[in-house]
Amino acid sequence: MIHQHILASPRPGMTEAAFQDYWLNIHAVQYASKIAEIRRYKVDLRVDWSGAPGAALWSGMAEIWIANEAEQLASLQSKPFLEGARLDEPRWAAFWNTQVLDTDQAVIHDTMGEVAPAGGVKLMALVKRTNGLSIDDFRMRLRDAAVPQAAAIPGLLRHDVCTTRDGWYVVGEPRFDAAVHFWFESREALEAATTAMAGRGGILPSDPTLVEPRYVFPIALQEHWVIGPAARPYVPAAA
Repeated sequence: MIHQHILASPRPGMTEAAFQDYWLNIHAVQYASKIAEIRRYKVDLRVDWSGAPGAALWSGMAEIWIANEAEQLASLQSKPFLEGARLDEPRWAAFWNTQVLDTDQAVIHDTMGEVAPAGGVKLMALVKRTNGLSIDDFRMRLRDAAVPQAAAIPGLLRHDVCTTRDGWYVVGEPRFDAAVHFWFESREALEAATTAMAGRGGILPSDPTLVEPRYVFPIALQEHWVIGPAARPYVPAAA
């Protein structure tokens, strides 16, 4: 199943709070969720975090699960997308700053399941492999390193590694090679883990032989399921 990440920021003149409210309560419900090919869908809203690297690049992220490439193509050609979600995006999002990444998801560590606890916070980062490292070696090393890393992080509920799908390398080099996810019970638990891991390389991948340190972009988020966590059946929209 394709696990798509879509990071976005407010259109000029719109506050982050208004942007987040519109995305979660209007766009997600009235537009995006009407796309039949979307099997699971959640909207993650940015929260403040002491480890954030300066000004926020994005104010939230949508996560979308679609069964395969054929259904993904169908979604992009569908009326709910072309005449609904796509036309709605300029009303709230700076579309020129939107980052999209299709990935394959691997669960490394999980004591939580699919639903974060109330008040739970997720640390997510987009990462780029170091120059000269093959994509196959990067994927293998990232997943191998994630197992002991997850065991060392205090308070970690779940850790997923999502690597960019092969199709993104057909005609060029994508901006990012993976998205890594770390769940915690609360913002305080994330802050405590950040402090505890400060002397051990931090929570995020940091080995310069694996990732390019300049291209690790973290964001702290709170998740909101719109469709799911159980996948809904695919019922093609009427023509």
